[in-house]
Amino acid sequence: MAALRLLLGDQLSPAIAALDGLDRDADIVLMAEVADETTYVPHHPKKIAFILSAMRHFADELRRDGVRVDYVRLDDPANSGSFDGEVRRAIDRHAPDRLILCHPGEYRVLEMMQDWQENLDISVEIRPDSRFVASLDDFAGWAKGRRQWRMEYFYREMRKKTGLLMNADGKPEGGRWNFDAENRKPLKAAAEPLPAMPHVEPDAMTRAVLDLVSSRFGRHFGDLDGFGYAVTRDAAEQVFERFIDRSLAHFGDYQDAMVAGEAALFHSVISMYLNTGLLDPLDACRRVERCYLDGRAALNAVEGFIRQIIGWREYVRGIYWMLMPDYADRNFLGANRPLPAFYWTGATDMACMADAIAMTRREAYAHHIQRLMVTGNFALLVGVRPKEICDWYLAVYADAFDWVELPNTLGMAMHADGGVMGSKPYAASGKYINRMSGYCRDCRYDVTDVTGEKACPFNALYWNFLMENREKLRDNARMKLIYASLNRMDAERRQAIRARAEKLIGEFTS
Repeated sequence: MAALRLLLGDQLSPAIAALDGLDRDADIVLMAEVADETTYVPHHPKKIAFILSAMRHFADELRRDGVRVDYVRLDDPANSGSFDGEVRRAIDRHAPDRLILCHPGEYRVLEMMQDWQENLDISVEIRPDSRFVASLDDFAGWAKGRRQWRMEYFYREMRKKTGLLMNADGKPEGGRWNFDAENRKPLKAAAEPLPAMPHVEPDAMTRAVLDLVSSRFGRHFGDLDGFGYAVTRDAAEQVFERFIDRSLAHFGDYQDAMVAGEAALFHSVISMYLNTGLLDPLDACRRVERCYLDGRAALNAVEGFIRQIIGWREYVRGIYWMLMPDYADRNFLGANRPLPAFYWTGATDMACMADAIAMTRREAYAHHIQRLMVTGNFALLVGVRPKEICDWYLAVYADAFDWVELPNTLGMAMHADGGVMGSKPYAASGKYINRMSGYCRDCRYDVTDVTGEKACPFNALYWNFLMENREKLRDNARMKLIYASLNRMDAERRQAIRARAEKLIGEFTS
C-alpha cells in the first residue's frame, strides 16, 4: 500500500501533516519546483531562491532520515511546469494507491487539490495543517454569531488556549492583554549601531540555486546579490537565537519605528521561516515568553512578539479561509487607479517611499510599519486598485504567501473589505511618518505644508482621501473627529487641497 505524499515549498517541516504515518519502505515524497509558482506574479529573485534552496535542503534532510524523495528540479527538461502536471507524472512513475496532501496556503492550490480528489483514479486525502494554534474549524467556531471579528478578542482566546503570558488564576500577565500603546516609540537617532539584517553565507547548494534564479528571473523586480537567508532549520534557529540575544529587549519599544536604510531594526526577520515551516511558531513564542520569565526582556517586548504570531498571524489565516474566494475581489472604497510605476522602480523624491521600496528591492523584506504606513498608506490615499497592490506585495516580499498577504494588504492597508479586519482605514498624513522616523528631515518635500508645490504628497492626499470617501466613512464612529475637522475647513482650503491632490494623482498614475 504505497502512498505518494506531496510537499509544497511552504511545508518544509518534518512535523507536517502530509508526513504523518509515513512508511519509509513504501511511500514516496514528491517535491517539485514548477514554473507556474515562480511566475504567476513576478516574485522577487531572493524569494524564489530562498524557497527553492530551502526545498532542496529539506529534501536532503528527508533522504538522510531514510525517506524516499522524488524531487523534480525547475531545470529538468521533463518538468511540466505545474503542480498538476508533476503530480500526474509522479503517479505514472510510482503507481501509488493514494495521494496524501497537507492543506495549502492558497485558495487556488486548494481548488487544484479538490480537482484531484474528483478526477484522479486514486484516493486523495487533504489533511489539516496542524502548524497553527487555531484550526480552521476553531476560527469558524469563534467567528460564528459575532457581529465583528476583531483580532483583539480572538487573540485573547489564543492566549487562554496556549497559556502564553497567563497567570495561574487565568489572568493575563501584567494585568493587561495588550501592551501595544507602549510599543510606539520613535528611534530618531540610535545611540549605538543597530543590528544588521541577519545573514547566512550561502553553501554550494544555495549558490547553484542562485545561478539558476539569476539566469531565469534576472528581470524580476529585486536584487539577488547579497543573498543571506537561512535555508535550513538549523540556520533559521541561529537567526532566531540572534534576535533573542541582540534585539528582543528593544523590540517592544521600537517595533513601530522607521530609520532610513535600516530594514530590520530590532525585528526578528523570521516571518519567512515561520511561513515555510523552518521554525515552529508556538515554540518560538514559548522561548520568547521564557525570556520574560527569566528577566531577559520586558513584558511589552514579549507580549508584542507573541501577539504578532498567535494574534495577527493566526487571525489573518482565519479571515482568509473564512471569506475566500470572494474576499480577493472586495473593493469597498471603489479604488480604481493604477499602481504608480515607481513601486517597481523606486524612482520617487518622497524619501520614505524611496527608502521602503529600495530596501524591498534589496532585501525582499521591510518591516510591518514600512509596509502598512508607508507603501500601503500611500496606495490607500491614491486609491490604487486593491488587486494591483496585493499582487505587488505578494511578488516582492519573501514571507508573502496568499493566506497572510491578502488579508493584511486588502483588509488592513486598503480597507477594501469594508472593515472586516480594521474598524477604520489606516490612513495617515505625513505627520505620522515624521513622528515615527527621520525620513522627513532629508526629504525634498515639506512635511509641514499641505498645498504648496513642495508640500509632502501624503498631506493633500490624506485630506483628499477623506473627501473622496466621505459617503462611506463619515458615519464610522472612529472617523467622526477627523470629519469634524474637515467640515471646519473653508471651501477655498478644501478646493486647494483637491487641486493639489488631483495634480499629484495625475503625475503618479499616468
